[in-house]
Amino acid sequence: MHRALRPAGLLAAIAIAAAALAGCAAPALIFTAAGIATDSSVSWDITKYVHAKLTEDDPTPCIMLNTVQRALNPRCTYVPGSIRAEDIANSGLQACALAPATQDARLWRALPELLEKGAMSERCARSPLQDLADVDACPNFQTAPPQVLNAFVYLAESDARAIRHDVFRMFSCSNGRAAGLDRVLVGWLDRGELEPGMLSFSPLEALDPEMLVSRFGRELQIAGHSPQAALDHYDGVLPSGFEEALRTSNWAALDWWFYELPQLLNVAPPSRGAQLPFVPLQRVLLPGYLPDQAAQGEMVKFLLARGANPRQKLPFDPGRNVVGFAMSIRSPMLALLDEPAPTAARPTQLARTSLGDDAAGGGAKPARESAARPLRQPARFDPPSSSGEATR
Repeated sequence: MHRALRPAGLLAAIAIAAAALAGCAAPALIFTAAGIATDSSVSWDITKYVHAKLTEDDPTPCIMLNTVQRALNPRCTYVPGSIRAEDIANSGLQACALAPATQDARLWRALPELLEKGAMSERCARSPLQDLADVDACPNFQTAPPQVLNAFVYLAESDARAIRHDVFRMFSCSNGRAAGLDRVLVGWLDRGELEPGMLSFSPLEALDPEMLVSRFGRELQIAGHSPQAALDHYDGVLPSGFEEALRTSNWAALDWWFYELPQLLNVAPPSRGAQLPFVPLQRVLLPGYLPDQAAQGEMVKFLLARGANPRQKLPFDPGRNVVGFAMSIRSPMLALLDEPAPTAARPTQLARTSLGDDAAGGGAKPARESAARPLRQPARFDPPSSSGEATR
């Protein structure tokens, strides 16, 4: 009699599982129903198998995670002081604990405690700050509490691998300056950690355009960083400082670049990932290149007024110049580009470089005695100017 009931119990378990799959009942009900329907070990194994299939894609409950995994899981509640030092040494994570804690703004909450209890960036494959810069070039640092900002400063000052192009740009961007993280760059310079020729990038090129024409930018030049070196290749993924100034229409930074390196008016080094140099006047004609498309006309006038040549040949198509390109895309800027040069204006003769094409974009850099240096823009760490200095 008992054996005859076994198939019925098995069918009952399967029926209950099927009902759970078709409906919205919690998987735990399967266990309860199966236990009522039969006490067979075979049907119990089937029920457990069905439950495993139901929950195989569910996230691991927070209670089953160790303290580091729980602190670095956005869906889990983080309790300050809950991280255990032994879990830092054996976190079970594929990467070091500081990498996700720095990379994800939602996890910044755990960063100070991780550092306090022994987490070291040296155990990471690279600087955690580089991971953050790769995800967000200008994070919203203002939302971070002071202890998190201090943790960023500690990561920058304790690990020399943090001195990278993209981290330099990130700390000098508008959000970095607003949070006071630009002091990290000043500290690197004061401690002699920005020695010319010893870095994989040029600090002048890595600076956010807003900081380039500032007291700090001049101090970098005094320390030996030359504008010419800013055209060298660099180890980073963010755009070059000149291209960023061009894209964001930063007039003061562009004037600085054109004063120091006038050849940039007609030919600039290749963009990141590109093989050929580019012509700035042609680049700004591309739809969508400038965030504010309404500023396109002002940018074209700005470049032309400083000596950009609308007849400059294009590196990717030597048979065409800027005017020809504007015609091919039916640019509304064609009328500006095809205007005859005003006779009263003295054309700027630019230096011929290896980046140049023909003498059409060449010439010599204007003498510093007759050229006007771009107006200085204040930096966060500039001391208040006296009235006499402002007059000068």
